[in-house]
Amino acid sequence: MTHPTRRGVIAGASSLAALSAGGAFAQSAPANPVMLNIIDVAGNLQLTQASIEKFAKDNPKLISRLNFSRAPSPELPAKLKAQQDANRVDIDMVLTGPGAMSDGIQQGLWVDVWKSHTASLPKAEEIYHEQALMMQRNFGQNEGVAVVYSPSGPLFEYMADKIKTVPKTAEEFLAYVKQNPNRFTYARPLNSGPGWTFLQGMPYILGDSDPSDPMNGWAKTWAYLKELGTAIDYYPTGTAATMKELGDGTRDCIVSTLGWDINPRALGIVPKEAKVFTIANTHWIPDTQFMCIPKGVAAEKIPVILALMSHLLKPESQAATYDKGYFYPGPAIKGVTLAMAPKESQDVLKEFGRPEYDGLISSLPTRPPLTPERLVAAFRRWDQEIGVGHAPK
Repeated sequence: MTHPTRRGVIAGASSLAALSAGGAFAQSAPANPVMLNIIDVAGNLQLTQASIEKFAKDNPKLISRLNFSRAPSPELPAKLKAQQDANRVDIDMVLTGPGAMSDGIQQGLWVDVWKSHTASLPKAEEIYHEQALMMQRNFGQNEGVAVVYSPSGPLFEYMADKIKTVPKTAEEFLAYVKQNPNRFTYARPLNSGPGWTFLQGMPYILGDSDPSDPMNGWAKTWAYLKELGTAIDYYPTGTAATMKELGDGTRDCIVSTLGWDINPRALGIVPKEAKVFTIANTHWIPDTQFMCIPKGVAAEKIPVILALMSHLLKPESQAATYDKGYFYPGPAIKGVTLAMAPKESQDVLKEFGRPEYDGLISSLPTRPPLTPERLVAAFRRWDQEIGVGHAPK
């Protein structure tokens, strides 16, 4: 998931002693401070950059400098693979969503941190709440360290003055789209959190034969998406473009998620009065962002990166991920409440959050996303069968 803006948030300090897992970190601390190159392909720095900077400031003997960069998720795996093949890896830590995470697992790009460095990380079953632990085990596997979590979507966001009768079923929604051509769109799933959850949520909504198998169990979904596409002029490359189009009146309805509903309204990109709806049989398809270490990173940097990862799983850092609702709720670990978040986050969510969200989160069933290899297959099939011929203007 990408995002047009970021802002710093205050996070709690940590000490080397607190990060040392039974002394394991202290024994392997670098002889000299290291420079870390961190790349974000998920919009994650909006939630974590201030906490990362705080860790570096508090630990000058560990980190000499931080370099942050951002890139589109689809571009990263090939870039990393080329660096690894040339034995010249200059990316030390990756902040990623499902797309690059899946490709990286398939291509063997990541260090299996949960197996190779168990003692340097907290125990997953002790810190993660139930839903984040599900994502960690089923999706992050051994390579990714879950850092933020959202029930995500799919949701539909719309302007109430343009849609007077809200669709309640998939059939009603399809009829609305065909009756109002080019007034609805969603972003390419490979590079969009809302697009990603919409793609995986439709097999549940439509009652497909096997929602976990996009190649053999999604007959209804692929047929539905093709029919939907007859009334869609193009699919934007990222979510931010869909929000802009909703905000400027180009679209009346788009695919959204909890965070993408709240945050753009708080930032003024989408009118505050925009509303959301779900349709019958909706299941939450959670979104989780992960921290990964590419294979080929210098050995002396590994313990520092692991310590940074542990720091970002502390309650103070996790409370900062409430942000301005960008990845709502945000925290992946147990016991982190909105009352622990910065006051600015509390104020934003009080004004732009939706009272119905707590009920939807608790009442709608949650299902894990596709496994990485099947997700890659689904993305590829969407590009080849649905997205083809609908290039952005």
